[in-house]
Formats: sequence, structure tokens, C-alpha cells
Amino acid sequence: MTVALVFSPNLGPSYPNNAQTFSKAQIRQTPILAREPGQKSSRSRTGAVAALKIENNPTGVTTLQQTRRAEDKNIQTVFSEVLRHADRAGYASASSIESDQPLDILVQESWNSWYQVERLGRYRSPEAPQDLGESFGGILQKAYDANAYVDPKSFLKGLSASELKSVQNTHWLADPINVDSLTEEGALNLLIPSAAQVDLNHDGLTQSGLSYGIRFPDSLTPPDVAAAWEEVTDGMAPMEVALFELRMKLPVLTSNIVLDADGRFLHQRSPGDPDFVNPMNAEDYSFIQVTKDWIGHLEYLKNQIEPERFARDMDFWQRFQGSLQRHGAT
Repeated sequence: MTVALVFSPNLGPSYPNNAQTFSKAQIRQTPILAREPGQKSSRSRTGAVAALKIENNPTGVTTLQQTRRAEDKNIQTVFSEVLRHADRAGYASASSIESDQPLDILVQESWNSWYQVERLGRYRSPEAPQDLGESFGGILQKAYDANAYVDPKSFLKGLSASELKSVQNTHWLADPINVDSLTEEGALNLLIPSAAQVDLNHDGLTQSGLSYGIRFPDSLTPPDVAAAWEEVTDGMAPMEVALFELRMKLPVLTSNIVLDADGRFLHQRSPGDPDFVNPMNAEDYSFIQVTKDWIGHLEYLKNQIEPERFARDMDFWQRFQGSLQRHGAT
């Protein structure tokens, strides 16, 4: 989903080089979370997911959001293992695989199960090709067999035009794929289902093809923070979650806007620029401090914010702070 953003002065707390306007950013609304430790793989992945969620849900009713999150976490676990075999990092929050099945089987099973659920979400549009599950599943199997995650660009160059079209459709890319124009991260993520795509260069953005997306949690998010986020956003409307995801990523967006000494806009650093910065990648970055900043920001502007919005946002940041503390996050 691509949106135009206009940041008002009261949008959020100040970060280094914070500015009041930002032109455009891409938001991926797929939740990015890890599978619970100890959840074993099976050939009936949807059944395993449902059993897991009913066990953790006192009402005994599994929502689509919960099922999607469970499938996201499962496919992150599987493809993190695939990337580990290629000496690459997957999701920091991914659990270890506890299954005696070969990894190539798990690749197919995780994709098939995730895709079936996403036919009610990401691929619910009539424009999505009906054979997408089979066609991209075949490419994933081919990529695994060829160890394509070591050199994704070479693998993509060897695909047929119809296979590249399938990759394009899977990731909803507007333009045909030109492999020579891709970065390493952009190429790698074309061979990974959306929910398991990684921030390879640690810039705070996740590139797929030529497009950049922001997501939270992402592949770099610590496990305790991802767990706290899942807890606090459970049951929230997708667009509401997306709004708070964006707020969590504001440091990456605003820290790359350069101002002069008088606070006037000079230029904006672009992804790939040598001076592009990701403050969230700092060793001393504190997610608890982020919640404190937002709470302080809301209290300062309490009389300028409508009461309903103030109460909603304050409740979220307080609950998130409490969840972070319970999970041992910093």
C-alpha cells in the first residue's frame, strides 16, 4: 500500500533532524511476527495453527487476524532457516524449527498454508492470478533446490518470462522485473513470501524489487519487542495497527530529512545514499523510551487533541509500555 504522508507539528515527539513534512512512504500492512517456540510443523499446517490459537484464546474462536499472524510467524521461521543455510540473517524473532521433515518440504507447506490464508487478505483481489499459489510455489522450490538465496540475482536472470511474471504478480509489482536494476536486498526478497522478507542492509526499510516498504515489527525487531507488539495489537483494526506501525518507524523517516541551521528544509536522504541513517539500529535504542516519548507528547498536547483520540492513543502507548516491560524489552 502506497500512501502520501503529511506530518503535522503534533504528529509525534522529536527525533534527530525531525521535520514537519515528509513526502511519501510505502507501508506494508502484513503483520510481521514470530511463531511461538515449540510449535511443530505438520503436513496440516492450517490445523496446527488453529489448534495453537484456540489454545491461547479463551473464547475458543480464532479470528482471521490471529490466523494470519500465526501463518506469518510460521513462514518467517521456515524462511529464516532457509536464509541461515545461505549464511544470511532471517527474522530475529523467528523460532527454531522443531520438525524432522526436510526443509524443502517445509518451504512448500509453509507457502501453501500461508497463501491459502492470504487469499482472504493480500490476494483477495480478483486481479490476483488464480494459479499464483502453484506458480510461485514452484519458483520457491526451484530457488531452494538451486540455493538461490546465496546469489538471488543470478537465479532471477535464469527465470523464464512467465516465471518472472509470477514473481511480479506475487509481490504486486507495478512494472516488469529488470534484474540488472535490483539491489541484493531487492532481489533476495523477491524469492521470499512477503511476510518473511528481510531488511538485509539494516537501513530500517524492507526492499522488494525496486520498491521500499516500512513494517513493524520487521526482521531486525528483537523477539521481546515483537512479542509485546503482538500482545498489544491483538484484536485491533488493521488500519489502526498500520497507523501505529508508521509511528514506530517515524525515526527512520524523519531522521533522513536534512535542515539548515534555521530549520528550513535542505534535502532528504534517499535509501542507498551513503549518509542514510537508521536510528533504530543503534545499540542503545530503547523501545520503552519511545513509549515514554509518545506519552509525554500526548500529555503536552492534551488540550489540542480531541478527547477520544487522546484516550485511544494514551491507552495504546501505556499498554505497549507495560507489555514491553513484562516481556523484558529495553
